[in-house]
Amino acid sequence: MTEPVLLSREGEIAIVTLNEPERRNALSLNMREVLFEVLDKAMASDARAIVLAGAGGNFCSGGDIKSFDPGAPLVEIRDRLNRLHRVARILLTGTKPVIAAVDGYAFGAGVSLALACDHVVAAKDSRFCASFNRVALMGDLGLLYTLPLRVGMGKARELLMLGEIVEAAEALTIGLVDRLVEPGRVLKAAIERAKLFAASPPVALAMTKSALARMPASLDEVLQMELDGQSALFQTADHAEGRAAFLEKRAPTFQGR
Repeated sequence: MTEPVLLSREGEIAIVTLNEPERRNALSLNMREVLFEVLDKAMASDARAIVLAGAGGNFCSGGDIKSFDPGAPLVEIRDRLNRLHRVARILLTGTKPVIAAVDGYAFGAGVSLALACDHVVAAKDSRFCASFNRVALMGDLGLLYTLPLRVGMGKARELLMLGEIVEAAEALTIGLVDRLVEPGRVLKAAIERAKLFAASPPVALAMTKSALARMPASLDEVLQMELDGQSALFQTADHAEGRAAFLEKRAPTFQGR
């Protein structure tokens, strides 16, 4: 039986691949469970960064509509959503940077997955759509949090309430993605970007990611996060290495200590 989510490595980069291409990697109930387990394993590994990709030329076409049961008891629906939210939380608050490699379709929960990542690399022919309203649902998997932070509240309202398709060029213009590359080069380009993140100081990245996951916040809350985080980072071996490398005019080697 084919595994719905694959985990592989390229040096310091863990590659997590949604692996049901015949369904455009739609998020079935089983895939959601396995995806969380694989992401949890990748976060706990010695990898320095994670790439999230889809097999077969598509990132993720959204939730598996066929598996939806409108007549399910409310307690079951809430439980399924809570379990899905574990995926959003680990992507947004996990200690390692995650780079989305988006080919083809990123619709519905596929957009949510991509935007829960720290950096989005997409093919020039990829397409995005917050398509939840087409089945009379609202955005989930953290999209109501991530989308306004990415594109602003006005554009987020438009994308969530109209469910219009966004072509790759517009996605780059409005900030939905960070980088466009030629079709067929997305995974390679995402790994290249991940290596840049991997060369950065792990503890400082983790603290930055944790702080950003609490946005928006008040000025006092942000200053307190800076006070707590920066005070701790000044005492790390990585800061000492970064300072020494700066003074010695060489590239630093960070160890995550």
